Amino acid sequence: MGLRDYLRVARRHWWLLLVSVVVALGVALVVNLNTTPVYAARVTFFFSTPIAGASDLYPASMFNTSRLSTYAKLLTSDEVATPLAGTPGIDLDPQEVRDAISAATIADTVMMEVSVEDQDRNRALLLLTRVTQRFETAVEDLERPAPTEASTVKVTVVTGPALDPDPVAPNTLNNYALATVAGLVVGAMTSVGREVADHTVRTAEALELLTATPVLARVPLDPGSPFVSPSTSARTEALREVRTQVQCAAAAASVKTLAVTSAVPGEGRSATACGLALLFAEAGQRVLVVDAELRHPRLAAFLGREDSAGLSTVLDGTAMLEQVLQPWGAGLWLLASGRTPPNPSELLSSPRMTELVDDVRKRFDVVIFDCPPLLPVTDAAVVAARTDGTLLVVRARRTTSAQVTAAVQALHAVNATLLGCVLNMVTRKGPDAVPTYDTYLSGPKPKQPPRSWGDWKTQAAA
Repeated sequence: MGLRDYLRVARRHWWLLLVSVVVALGVALVVNLNTTPVYAARVTFFFSTPIAGASDLYPASMFNTSRLSTYAKLLTSDEVATPLAGTPGIDLDPQEVRDAISAATIADTVMMEVSVEDQDRNRALLLLTRVTQRFETAVEDLERPAPTEASTVKVTVVTGPALDPDPVAPNTLNNYALATVAGLVVGAMTSVGREVADHTVRTAEALELLTATPVLARVPLDPGSPFVSPSTSARTEALREVRTQVQCAAAAASVKTLAVTSAVPGEGRSATACGLALLFAEAGQRVLVVDAELRHPRLAAFLGREDSAGLSTVLDGTAMLEQVLQPWGAGLWLLASGRTPPNPSELLSSPRMTELVDDVRKRFDVVIFDCPPLLPVTDAAVVAARTDGTLLVVRARRTTSAQVTAAVQALHAVNATLLGCVLNMVTRKGPDAVPTYDTYLSGPKPKQPPRSWGDWKTQAAA
């Protein structure tokens, strides 16, 4: 995955990132509220060595610098920490005193900063004050060559002891910052994991790779009627694109009969077939739409026509084609499915079906068969093998890659011609949205052309 793919994943799963960050901030809030504040008191020591002259300045400085780490260890030794344990106002054992004390040398200097942390701010300052006194005495005693001689190291307090105004723990802002980063990382990992585990077809590019055929159009999800959309809707315009592609294919080869199918139910197959039939009729062609879904017919009910007789009655010989054709508007006829037969696959694969396809090819300019899904039953493959071309309807974000691959294999098994695919019910928002056709329609209107020289000068000035 490239950077653009990761950005698309972030846009698609933005709510996961938001939820992860909110949860992490909630955890940080709970931690901050339930953590007992810890206060710190600090003091800074300066170490010097008495010198006899300027020539001793550099050796004395190097002596003190090399011993700073020793003095830092001395702060938590028994020499300093043990006598302070249990003294009035401290009430800590030696180990707790050691844990409360920390030291850090200041780089390139002979100074050291010592801090004491405790949950009681008063005790922190009191303990640091006593540590300061005890430490000064301990260093000078240890650096004294003899009991009667002066110490070779002098400890001077240059800053403090002073108590920090705010607690050092919990660090509220730092906790919130870490929680935000952790939430973003967890949300990003979850989003990528969902994307990797999601095997549904989302983009036209992925569908083209699966089927090795072009995607004729991306049809957006229409909140209105699934069958008959307004003439200016984005869905209708996308279906016009499919019609144009089929007409181009018909110009290059003889494509008059068209099977519309899908891999599984619920992908908008019947709506696509019906919409295409209406648009072909709108272009002035004689169009027949055939409901070849003999098990669960839908077209007659949606178009408001009779379904008691139709394709099944023609195939079993109980009716003639002329008797069951039903006109719908200008240039469009419906051949309903008829009553449900006990053997749909056998009827659709019979010689009578081949004769019917040849007959309607001669009578109409375009014949569209609304076929069942390919994977549950073999009906669609049987019809597709008898037509000039097939359209495979794939529902975005629902149909899986395995289902699409199996559907294409089923068509290839009967030598059906797959003209292309239609990516249906594409979202109208987000990274996988269809082009903003509605925005184009609602764009600014062109200005009226000037009718005179004065009008032209006025528009030019504006």
